[in-house]
Amino acid sequence: MTTIEIEYCVPCGFLERAERIQHALLEQFGDGLDRVALVTGDHGVLTVAVDGTVVWDKAEDDYDVDAIVRRVREAI
Repeated sequence: MTTIEIEYCVPCGFLERAERIQHALLEQFGDGLDRVALVTGDHGVLTVAVDGTVVWDKAEDDYDVDAIVRRVREAI
């Protein structure tokens, strides 16, 4: 099974964005995933990793939940 980690910057207030991503991934892939974990971070981080491999990073990509779901789909 697949593990997804969403690391988000607490001081930046990215919790809501991380929760939106988590919700979309659970709706789309719910029973096929072991875990969709929120991981606290700082320094502006907002990343999505599938089994330890970062598939989306706010520093490099636009925030688009649908695009993130597509990236995760490709990874799993």
